[in-house]
Amino acid sequence: MTESTQVTFPAYTTIRLEQKGALTWLILNRPEKANALSNELLDEFSDALRFLETAGGPVIAIRGEGRGFSAGFDLDQVGKLTSAKDAVSDRERLQRNLNRFLAIWDHPKPIIAAVHGYCAAGATQMCVYADITIVADNVRISEPTVPIGGGYIAPLWVPLVGPKRAKEFAFVPGNSINGPTAVEWGWANHCVAADELIAVVEDLAERIAMIAPEVLRIKKLSINKAADAMGFRAASASVAEMDTLLHFSTPVLELKQWIQEVGLKTAMQHYRVESTNPLTTTRKPDQ
Repeated sequence: MTESTQVTFPAYTTIRLEQKGALTWLILNRPEKANALSNELLDEFSDALRFLETAGGPVIAIRGEGRGFSAGFDLDQVGKLTSAKDAVSDRERLQRNLNRFLAIWDHPKPIIAAVHGYCAAGATQMCVYADITIVADNVRISEPTVPIGGGYIAPLWVPLVGPKRAKEFAFVPGNSINGPTAVEWGWANHCVAADELIAVVEDLAERIAMIAPEVLRIKKLSINKAADAMGFRAASASVAEMDTLLHFSTPVLELKQWIQEVGLKTAMQHYRVESTNPLTTTRKPDQ
């Protein structure tokens, strides 16, 4: 069994590190902003991942403070609705943020995503690259409501859920799936009761930590290599370019102009149209 050790963690503003036995929790800590991924949070997230390569427990888990995991990229900063100055800088911005999450995939330690409440848009990217994803039965995993992009989220889902389900998810504005559907589709490993999520993840981490860290590192690397040979990493290679292409397209530029005129809330309400015959696998407005 792995013994817990005392670790002095860096002091962050928008995330928090906590040690629980063999597990180091990396907690998204902007509950007053629905844990939206701001520039500061993303910088601290990347710094924490680097720190935990050689510190903390042998297993890492990511969760959100408060009512949900994360509402996605902060629209006041990272996901601004205003157009970028040029395609090159837009592509670099998108790729830089994607690289932050690829660092989860390439991290030497197993990383678990523990997802409750809401997990929207860019926040789903974190979970795609996590080694294991456990979701709560109250979770709602969603696409952006207003379609101002389109090559950045769902394409990353393809290795997990397949192209048809990724298209179903992406083609409907603000589409979402619940916890059981996430497991059925292969996006998540397990769905558990919300009040048991943390305990389940901590128990799983303790069992994983029975294996020596050096062995875990090679196990993760070998499975990643097999997944990469099947196209997992290749699926990430063009998403920044595709999203940039859309950001500078005429329909999206016109949509952004309309949003500035009517306001984001009105625009979101326009696209929130529930189906009169909802599919059993996607939108469930009663939950």
